[in-house]
Amino acid sequence: MAKFKVPKEIFHGLGSLENLKGLTGKKAVIVIGGSSVKANGSLERTENYLKEAGISTVVFSGVEPDPSIETVLKGAEFFTQEQPDVIVGLGGCSSIDAAKAMWIYYEYPDSKLEELAAPFAVKPMRNKAYFVAIPSTSGTGTEVTGLSVITDREKGTKYPIVSHELTPDVAIIDGDLCASMPKHVTANTGLDVLSHGVEAYVSNIADRYNDALAKGAIDLVFKTLPTVIEEPNNLEARQAMHDASCMAGMAFTNVWLGIVHSMSHQIGGTFGIPHGCGNAILMPNVIRFNSKVTNKYSELAALSGRTSAEEFAQEVSKLRASVGVVGSIKEYGVSQEEWDAKLDVLTQNAMDDPCTLFNPRKPKFEEIKAIFQACYEGRAITL
Repeated sequence: MAKFKVPKEIFHGLGSLENLKGLTGKKAVIVIGGSSVKANGSLERTENYLKEAGISTVVFSGVEPDPSIETVLKGAEFFTQEQPDVIVGLGGCSSIDAAKAMWIYYEYPDSKLEELAAPFAVKPMRNKAYFVAIPSTSGTGTEVTGLSVITDREKGTKYPIVSHELTPDVAIIDGDLCASMPKHVTANTGLDVLSHGVEAYVSNIADRYNDALAKGAIDLVFKTLPTVIEEPNNLEARQAMHDASCMAGMAFTNVWLGIVHSMSHQIGGTFGIPHGCGNAILMPNVIRFNSKVTNKYSELAALSGRTSAEEFAQEVSKLRASVGVVGSIKEYGVSQEEWDAKLDVLTQNAMDDPCTLFNPRKPKFEEIKAIFQACYEGRAITL
């Protein structure tokens, strides 16, 4: 028996931000990152629509990429001071992920990050507020997922907090908000969408509901990401990528992810490699590794007229290269000395990551290590 959990309301399409006027509440805290949502007018429009709904607003700003537990705790303290009954995550995935974690600490101040990272450890939410997610990047799908990834910089690792309790109540998928995304952000986040679709499709608890969404998202990425890179002001293409991100998010929040993410969480937390970039480096070799136990990659290969898992892995590599993303961890600038010193810790942390539980092939420590090493060097594996 399976469960399909998504936000109660999803508004999508160019101009859909206007649906904020229909929300109910008294006070909203809007969580943002830096200046981009101010510069492109998204924050002002959000505030104005909420005011039309009779909801007063205050802003918590300064969420950094790969949000830290320190920022989360500051935000929770701000929430406690302001006492909102609506929480709005506006911007890239970092802002929305951080807002979700702040929400947990607002409702449960004694929470501990390590404990929250255990599978399904989050207690019942919505005791004080409900959650609205408005993404301005087409990547993580966090606007429809029960996932928040928070970084402990002292330990150099990312902690994925996984719970359906964190699935937003309202998601707004407005491609107009993505028009100002720089090329490198568009590329990395678009490849992140691809990784979500692929890992959801081959999850060991995949089902036909989520397969349809995952496969549809993958198809959209291959057809649309190159267009968005070349034509950044093409709003229809922006909306298609935004929809793909949401579709992949709905898929993976219900059947979860695999070792691409288990491993990417580690190289992101340790070396600062952007999440989508890390996923794209790892994905072809994880496809090769997992293809020994599933034929579903061959089904995905058919989307581009191919027939085998190896051909699909190569198509992923070609797409990655075509949008200007590096093909190895070494190319990103991680030295051999740094890599050798951290490899065993990275491997063990990836083994312990909750996403590993849903990978179609159960990996051994030495197998994860071998995949890491091959991806550091930029060569194909044959495990």
